[in-house]
Amino acid sequence: MPKNKGKGGKNNRRGKKEDGENKRELIFKEDGQEYAQVLKMLGNGRIEAKCQDGVTRISQIRGQLRKKVWIVVGDIVLISLRDYQDDRGDVIHRYTPDEARNLKTYGELKEFQLVENQEVDGDEEEEGGIDFEEADIDDICEWLGSSNTWPRRNLR
Repeated sequence: MPKNKGKGGKNNRRGKKEDGENKRELIFKEDGQEYAQVLKMLGNGRIEAKCQDGVTRISQIRGQLRKKVWIVVGDIVLISLRDYQDDRGDVIHRYTPDEARNLKTYGELKEFQLVENQEVDGDEEEEGGIDFEEADIDDICEWLGSSNTWPRRNLR
């Protein structure tokens, strides 16, 4: 029988907080890359992001980030632009809110005002244009008692 070495499996790795995430080096954009803010999650590893140059691009999350780094609406990401498609790109890095604030202080991020509160105006949708009226419990009971369409069961 093999001897246990005490390293554990999946559950051991899940429980530990990695310190490497807090101490990583800040990555700046290079030629062919652009800062963007996530507007919408499209599914299948794709996002819709508003780039700093004003273009909205559909971007593919690269495989190295796909199930290890969770990207949500409002995150600041670094997108690698494609030479052959102007409206498409690839997400190559996700910035934490602290890193995004640092980028803003260095003057790299200019247009993105949602670095701190991570909310986008598109998420605050109304209830489909339906207005609900206030009703008392007595009115509801009266309506249920007088309605013949409500199914009544004899529970004995």
